[in-house]
Amino acid sequence: MKNEPLAGWSPEQIAAGKRWVQAWKEAGPRLEQVRREDLRRLDPQRAIALLCGEADYTRPPRAPRPTSGLIEQQRWFMRAASRRA
Repeated sequence: MKNEPLAGWSPEQIAAGKRWVQAWKEAGPRLEQVRREDLRRLDPQRAIALLCGEADYTRPPRAPRPTSGLIEQQRWFMRAASRRA
């Protein structure tokens, strides 16, 4: 007996396997198109909820900060610069 993966398959099983592979080859591009359309329509807040669970993003600790953090960053830079001098 040869070490072939399909050695134990009947001709009917091989034909069915080939049809199965062909069906997925044909379905693949359409499924990719559907996936891309779904991603384009997905609301970012809904995507976060799907990934992380439902949460109230309007209250701390998940609410956005009132500033961008640039002031805090500048404070850190000033501290680092004063330590070098």
